Amino acid sequence: MRAKTAEDRALLEMIDPVAESLGLAVVRVRLMGGTLRRRLQIMAERVVDNDISVEECARLSRAVSEVFDAADPISGEYLLEVSSPGIDRPLTRLLDFQLFEGFEARLETDRMVEGRKRFKGILAGVEGDNVAIDLDGEDDTALIPFEWVSDAKLVLTDELLKRGAALRAARGEPEDDGLPEGEAETEDTTNITTSTKDKA
Repeated sequence: MRAKTAEDRALLEMIDPVAESLGLAVVRVRLMGGTLRRRLQIMAERVVDNDISVEECARLSRAVSEVFDAADPISGEYLLEVSSPGIDRPLTRLLDFQLFEGFEARLETDRMVEGRKRFKGILAGVEGDNVAIDLDGEDDTALIPFEWVSDAKLVLTDELLKRGAALRAARGEPEDDGLPEGEAETEDTTNITTSTKDKA
C-alpha cells in the first residue's frame, strides 16, 4: 500500500534508500495528475519515533530532487510534495497497525470479507501477517490478512488529537486550536516545484 501503481513502485525503489540515508522511512508515495502537470506526494517520518520536522521534510525533498535530476524518472514538469503522514494518517505498513494499536481506524479490502469490504473499529495490533481490529458492534476481534487491505487510515478522534498535541509539544511547537482533517492539509509540509526535461 505504500505504492499504488507500477510507476509509484518504481519511484519508491529510488526514494527508499534516499530516505533511509537521512534516518527516515517512506510511509507512502503517490504520483498523481495528468500529463501536463503532475504531483509527486511523498509521506515520510523518522524511523526512531515516527515523527518528522519541517526541516527534515525539506532535506528529503532536496535529496530526492538531486536523485531525480540525474535519473529523470518523471517526464515533464511536476510538483514534489514531501510531508508528514499527518494526524489522521494512512496506515500503509503492517508495522503501522501495531504502532497505533488502541486507536480507531477505517479499513478497506480488495475483496469481500464476510459480505463486505469496509471496516471500522479499534486497532488491536497484529497477529502474524493479519491486522487485528475490534469492529464496531461485534464481540470478537477480527483478523484481516494485511495483503487484502487496499486502503486504511486512522479516524480523527479526541485521543488522536491529544497524541498530535503531545508530539507538537515535544517539538516545542505552539498548541493548535483545531487541526484540519485531510492529507492535503497535514502539518509539517513543504512543497517544492521541480522542472524536469521536457521529453515531448
